[in-house]
Amino acid sequence: MPTPGRRCSPAPTSRSGRTSRRWSALEYAAHVRDVFRIFDVRLRLILDETDPLFPNWDQDETAVSERYNEQDPAEVASELREAGAAVAADFAAVAPEFRGRTGRRSDGASFTVESLAKYFVHDPIHHLHDVSG
Repeated sequence: MPTPGRRCSPAPTSRSGRTSRRWSALEYAAHVRDVFRIFDVRLRLILDETDPLFPNWDQDETAVSERYNEQDPAEVASELREAGAAVAADFAAVAPEFRGRTGRRSDGASFTVESLAKYFVHDPIHHLHDVSG
């Protein structure tokens, strides 16, 4: 996951083919959709396994390989809403006694369900600031 305050690598702007210093709004929307999906997977891992090690996710590679800048904006918007609703519902459904369960990233960062939820809330806000300048 992106570290707080880190901007993603430059990528071509939406359908323009030129490089900018930050991602286009479409690329940020596709990225946040995938962030929602990744958080949902990580939440499920924490709930289903004992202190799992999360699979690595290279967000910059994903942006290139999934061609964020070429995706259909209406489809991205729909998938973003669906992914957001799904992960929000999954976090909301966690019973209090499971909020202390843990999972780890390969960089050594450890999360409880509760701290993962806080990080989850931070990430889209961080990207909203990025895309709005």
